Amino acid sequence: MILTVTINPLLEQRFTFNKVSPTYQNRNGKLRLAAGGKGINVNRQLNILNVHNIALTFVGGTYGKLFRESIKNEGIDFSLISTHTETRICSVIIDSAENSISYYFNENQTITKDETYKFIVKMQKMIQNCEMVIFSGSSPGEEADKIFPAGIEMANKYDKISICDTYGSHLQNCYSASPRIVHNNVEEVVHSLQLNLNNERDRLVFLDSLYSKGIKQVYLTDGDKNIYASNFDFHYKVRVPNIKSVDSTGSGDAFVAGIAYGWHNNLVFNEQIKFAAALGTANIQSFDVCNVQVDEARKFVESVELHPIGKKIKIIDDTPD
Repeated sequence: MILTVTINPLLEQRFTFNKVSPTYQNRNGKLRLAAGGKGINVNRQLNILNVHNIALTFVGGTYGKLFRESIKNEGIDFSLISTHTETRICSVIIDSAENSISYYFNENQTITKDETYKFIVKMQKMIQNCEMVIFSGSSPGEEADKIFPAGIEMANKYDKISICDTYGSHLQNCYSASPRIVHNNVEEVVHSLQLNLNNERDRLVFLDSLYSKGIKQVYLTDGDKNIYASNFDFHYKVRVPNIKSVDSTGSGDAFVAGIAYGWHNNLVFNEQIKFAAALGTANIQSFDVCNVQVDEARKFVESVELHPIGKKIKIIDDTPD
């Protein structure tokens, strides 16, 4: 079973209009509520990939109740820690005529010291009973910043594979806790750590810096541009298919689900990253988030190009004579 840990979830109010007017009232939009947050997106995609998973997250208030109903209706298994403040919401406005989408987020909820403690206690129990744990999304505040580094250390203690996909003020502490696998996009790293990742050399130096912290695999994405990845101290540049984007939201989460799927099914590194990149590519073709069917993703697998950079792995023929 794969556990996802999401500490800044949200409830999406998705309004779809035939055409959005910037000057008049927009009426008769179709409304759909959906549980959101990067880790929840990963759960959604793992369900489609038929990988058993469960979400651990915070919920609070009226929006928290609607979040609970939404995640339940989607068939995502979950465990929840209650908060005294409201789960945040996001209004998503889709203009079907212009094929455009806009997102409007409210402020993060406030997580208390007691709520953080309860979450960490619950997380420790759940990590012991999973094969892999994914720490995904942003942190809502200073108290919650403690959760991901603590969880990564627990995963190491119990010899569980951990994937970290986060950003913000706690990112450096997450790296220092040595997750097995890291995914970030370039913009997240630059803004969180004030680093320069302007060229290939900068990005390879960054990959090496994470390997020196004991991180075994790193995936550094940059929208529709090349992915830079490392498997131990071997580096790769990955070219993804160039297709028209409808909405890139959740493509990184689909990518992470693909990495988790690869580990769960014992895929070799090349197969793992190609499938993950194909999932991320397929995700941008729709306004739906992390709802990529396997057949859709497989259409792009062969178009993903993997190129070693620097030293190459030596393949030994150990076939018996």
